[in-house]
Order: sequence, then C-alpha cells, then structure tokens
Amino acid sequence: MDIINNWKIVLLLCLTLGLAPYFPEPHILGKVKWILGGATGMKPMDWFDVVLHGFPFVLLIRILVIKVLKK
Repeated sequence: MDIINNWKIVLLLCLTLGLAPYFPEPHILGKVKWILGGATGMKPMDWFDVVLHGFPFVLLIRILVIKVLKK
C-alpha cells in the first residue's frame, strides 16, 4: 500500500499513464471533452479508457486531500 501513498510514484503515473498518448492532445483530455459534450457514441472501451487514464489523477487528488486534512 506504500505505492499508492507515495506522491512521487503517483505523480509519475499521472505524467505517464494519465497523459499518454501526448500528441495531438493528452488522451484523458479528449475523453473528458467527449463526456462533457454529451458522451454521444461512447462505447464500453471508451469508458474503460477514462477509468484507466483517470485513476492516477484520482490517486493524486486523494493524496492532496489527505495532506491538507492532516494540517
């Protein structure tokens, strides 16, 4: 469980898995735009992509909330 609580590893996951592929735009941003546009035509694989690429950011937000609440 130390891996998901290590902010350095989680940040590395965000920069690699979370944003990959980088060009022409990060994959997760394209998916978020698609969802905000109504998610028309999204298939189960697209939703899996959102979960896969979004999970590192969820872990990062979790770590930030824990650090803020400890203070």
